[in-house]
Parts: sequence; C-alpha cells; structure tokens
Amino acid sequence: MEQEEPKFRGSIYNLLTETRFTGQLPPRVYVGYTIYKGKAALAVEPRPPEFTPLDSGAYKLSKEGFVLLQFAPTAAVRQYDWGRKQVFSLSVAEVGNIISLGPKDSCEFFHDPNKGKADEGKVRKVLKVEPLPDGSGHFFNLSVQNKIINLDESIYIPITKAEFAVLVSALNFILPYLLGWHTFANTLRPDDANRANNANPRSGVDFEWSR
Repeated sequence: MEQEEPKFRGSIYNLLTETRFTGQLPPRVYVGYTIYKGKAALAVEPRPPEFTPLDSGAYKLSKEGFVLLQFAPTAAVRQYDWGRKQVFSLSVAEVGNIISLGPKDSCEFFHDPNKGKADEGKVRKVLKVEPLPDGSGHFFNLSVQNKIINLDESIYIPITKAEFAVLVSALNFILPYLLGWHTFANTLRPDDANRANNANPRSGVDFEWSR
C-alpha cells in the first residue's frame, strides 16, 4: 500500500520561514467565536486548509479549510454540556451562503458524514438558518439523526443582529484563508510573474490582458 503524502496545515509561508530560521514549526493558535444563550451555546471555529508538497519543492492545495460549528445544550444555569455537543462543518460554499444572507433570507444544508462509506444514510445532519419572526436576527437549528446510536436531537439557538454581524464579518475575513490564497500572496516576489510565465506549459498562449 502506498504511503500517503504528508500534508501541512495553515500558512506555508510562515511554516517555511519559521523552519528555516529556527528549525521548529510555528506554534499553533486556536481562535473562535462563541455565542451563549439560555438553552444552548454555539462555538464557531475556523479550520485551516491542507497542502501537499510537490517534487519541485512547491506546495499545492489538497483540501480547502472549513468552519466548524459546535452546538452544546445547557446542563444548568450558565453551564453548557460540551460533552454532548453536536458538530457541523461548513464548506467554503456554505460559508458564502451564510455571508450572503439578508435580514429575511434563510438557508438549509444537509450532511451525511458517512457518504460513500458502508454506513451511508445512517447519520443525517440538517442545519437551518432562518430569520427570527420579529426580525431581530436569525436562528440556527441543527438536527441530528443517528441510527447507529439511536439518537434524534435538535439544538436551537437564536442569534441577534449584532451577533450575526460579528459572525458574518469573521467569516468574510477568514474565507480567503480557507481557500489558501494567503499562502500564495505571502510568497509573491517581484520576479514571480516572469518566472511563472516562462514555466507555464501554455507558454504559447497569450493571456487576455496582454493581447
């Protein structure tokens, strides 16, 4: 069986510079945005993209990053049972969907974590984001049906306009990083354009803006 190629998460630029000068990988930093309400809490955390090294010494994006939503029910007053949390991973396209929501817009996502596997169809996750009836914000509702452990649970949390604005702002900021575009921008040099054009296999094709 072939050994899987190593994958690296986060900024390749920082990884390379830190390794070159210190011989060590940069420290990992964890961030998130958590909203606490009477019956549940919602934690929103970005997860970095993955890169695969090429024989040339360059790196190629192998997997886009995502945003992890963690829903935890209350255990007591101002206490939340994170041991019973339910999770939902937003893809780049789904993040864009939420960013584009207007005050009266809604969206719905369906996930099967076991799609393509033997247990396909046994776990069903549905995330609904809909406006609150009084127009004061949106609510996030995650429904999870797990036939493997006989679980049927729904966690609901209202999000105010201000909280939703913070969330959208954070998602707008992190989106290019989920695509790995920051690693490309961080490694640009003044002579990159000429070098890239000379190495491009389509060297005989003129770019639109050079015609």
